[in-house]
Amino acid sequence: MEAAEIVRHWLGKGSCHSTASEKEEGLKRIILVGSPNVGKSVVFGNLTGKYVTVSNYPGTTVEVTKGKGKIGEKEFEIIDTPGMYSLLSITEEERVARSMLMEKCPGVVIQVTDAKNIERELHLTLQLIEAGMPVVLDLNLMDEAEGVGMKIDLEELERQLGIPVVATVATEGVGMDILKGRLAAYENKEARSIKYDEALESAIQRIERILPSKYSLSKRAIALLLLQEDSGITVLIREELKKGYNALEDIMQETKKHYEQPLNYIIALSRQKEVRRIIGKVSDSSVKKTLNLREELSRLTMHPLTGIPILLASLYGLYEFVGVLGAQVLVDFFENGVFGKFINPLATRVVSSILPWKVAQELLVDQYGIITLGIRYAIAIILPIVTTFFIAFSIIEDTGYLPRLAMLIDRLFKKIGLNGRAVIPVVLGFGCDTMATMVTRILETKRERIIATLLLSLAIPCSAQMGVILALLAGNTRGLGIFIGVMAIIFLFTGYLMAKLVPGEKPVFYMEIPSLRWPKLSNVITKTYTRVEWYFKEILPLFILASILIWLGRITGIFDLIVSVLSYPVHWIGIPDKAAEAFLYGFFRRDFGAAGLYDLKETGILSGIPLVVSVVTMALFMPCIAQLCMTIKERGIKMALGMLAFIFPFAFLIGGLLNQALLILEVKL
Repeated sequence: MEAAEIVRHWLGKGSCHSTASEKEEGLKRIILVGSPNVGKSVVFGNLTGKYVTVSNYPGTTVEVTKGKGKIGEKEFEIIDTPGMYSLLSITEEERVARSMLMEKCPGVVIQVTDAKNIERELHLTLQLIEAGMPVVLDLNLMDEAEGVGMKIDLEELERQLGIPVVATVATEGVGMDILKGRLAAYENKEARSIKYDEALESAIQRIERILPSKYSLSKRAIALLLLQEDSGITVLIREELKKGYNALEDIMQETKKHYEQPLNYIIALSRQKEVRRIIGKVSDSSVKKTLNLREELSRLTMHPLTGIPILLASLYGLYEFVGVLGAQVLVDFFENGVFGKFINPLATRVVSSILPWKVAQELLVDQYGIITLGIRYAIAIILPIVTTFFIAFSIIEDTGYLPRLAMLIDRLFKKIGLNGRAVIPVVLGFGCDTMATMVTRILETKRERIIATLLLSLAIPCSAQMGVILALLAGNTRGLGIFIGVMAIIFLFTGYLMAKLVPGEKPVFYMEIPSLRWPKLSNVITKTYTRVEWYFKEILPLFILASILIWLGRITGIFDLIVSVLSYPVHWIGIPDKAAEAFLYGFFRRDFGAAGLYDLKETGILSGIPLVVSVVTMALFMPCIAQLCMTIKERGIKMALGMLAFIFPFAFLIGGLLNQALLILEVKL
């Protein structure tokens, strides 16, 4: 949703105060706002007791979390918004967060902040106060602030701002009772607003007199956003005033002439001056932050010379946990033990005794049946892999390492049309490309989301497929090196090409860097549980759908026709025609296609150069049906089909070129 469309959704709805019916019911709405990585979701969890409802904001792919919590004797609706740095929104997340503030008319707004970065965080606080929002300031991560020698006078900060201020360590529950008490007793009082220089104050007052309506935020805030040329506000006010907008434009142009710098800079400078004045009153400026071991380690993770070895070590640990424990030990236990010895034989006996028709039996318990293939794959093969990956990812996420990794690789990713934030869906893609495709929502621009989705579909093998590929190339160090090298080149080359061809805004990167911390067990468990729950809701049905489609394809003879067509490109890249069936089933599950190649290797049909070529081609081949469905959902059917039209011939082109290169160079594999 564009900025103007989001603002249109709430503009003109009136002042943001509790309605008469809400007062009668005693119901208030609490909205959490703040920068990314300051602990909003942890505060949300403390207030609601759990993660509740996660849904997309209408017209966008940005998620908003909602729940209910009892504070004192009253029940509140509590909303956790995406990260925002300013009311002058830049990213879609910021636009949605601002829209939630204006549309939902909160009884209380909790601004969750990183206490040790209070000087940066107070800019948003001043804007919320200017907007007339009923704000409570939560200085979270107070333990980290104290750990670097910071002291903050909370009472003086309250006096300076005119709003309640609370210090918390949400991960430990410290200060949460005080926060709840302040929320339960909250009374909206007029807070102290910043004063600008004479020229700006004059412009603000003149604009306020022209604005005809009451808005969901103060006219003063509207005037400041107009002076800063906020696109959404500008479009909406222009539509509302029609020809009368010319008078506003004259005021803005006249005001600009008073300054050499843009008004956005002048306003930000005034706020910074006020923030520094407040900080001087509430914090001991003589206390210098000490660089402790965590801060030193933080710097090492972001410096190229030390950050890359740390990254490689992390990837090795991830492989051992997910690739060995998850993809080998646990998969073997569930597939060969639980399903192979108990569930599949039992299901086959029961179905055979109930359904005498062979075609019905094949749908449920045959080689490609719903139970013996779909559910077995989803639970026995994929679930152990994605669960171990979710655990590892939650640990990495909770430590604060991901933002540092994003900083480390931002410069490289800029070359392929992405920014450092894209590391999150890319890393997730090595666990499950379907989930990673959904997570591309965090990227700021449509251009970045398209590029990331294509790269996930083409050049990022999921952990399930990767596990089979590693088994295929076990003991073949040269073959594994060729596979990794080719995939890395394809990833970078395709991204670079897309960056040149796809129109749109170039990526801009900014990310809050939280402190490194030990992961909290309860956070890891909650995040893993939430993601596994998502897996069962979103992905398990797709496995069942794949089984049904395979069954239909086999009984109708369509699969035989497709396999015969696929045999031509398969033969062209120098691998046996029998591999065509593996490529077809690879569309339904990437790892299932790789498993088909493994069977050919075990029987001696596939080895040497054809083996390496087939593995590379299979890894580049079509996204699985689950990922395709998610791509259609996120990017639209035209974009999804366009990606397939590129990926299919491209995979076989690379396979053919690799085959010829290895033959010419007479590489021994």
